Amino acid sequence: MTTSLPRLTFVLGGARSGKSRFAEGLVTAQPGPWVYVATGEARDAEMAARIAHHAARRGPGWSTREVPLALADAIRAGMGDAQAMLVDCLTLWLSNVMLAARDVEADRAALLAALEVARGPIVVVSNEVGLGIVPDNALARAFRDEQGRLNAAVAAIADTVVLMAAGLPLTLKQPGS
Repeated sequence: MTTSLPRLTFVLGGARSGKSRFAEGLVTAQPGPWVYVATGEARDAEMAARIAHHAARRGPGWSTREVPLALADAIRAGMGDAQAMLVDCLTLWLSNVMLAARDVEADRAALLAALEVARGPIVVVSNEVGLGIVPDNALARAFRDEQGRLNAAVAAIADTVVLMAAGLPLTLKQPGS
């Protein structure tokens, strides 16, 4: 069954909350083909296994673009022949930006500008990292703060915002609200 997605849907939640699987389901409910924009990098065996698991679960019909840093450019480049795009995930992208010592504020602004003019539908996934304890080091605290700012900014421009908790989708914002 095909359901129409709004231009921008934002799916966030904690680790292993089901956000990627839920987001994939939203995209595959659209006519294919689909674009998967992967921001993670396989820097170790465990991450390589996670990436392989996600790719195997998606199956045919997807084209994958690996975009560890130039996310705004990839979104501006569009979807080509695809009917929908999934960006998974902003958390890994922000980690990449911070570890590369890039200008987080400028990269966030570029991403938001690209999302605002994208024709969509686009589904963006991110981790909600602000519900836990205060991290014990400056880098982790800076990351948590930047992730919170990024999530709030994307949620503000998204048509639909869904929070995943224990595998359950909780709609926080929907078109017209």
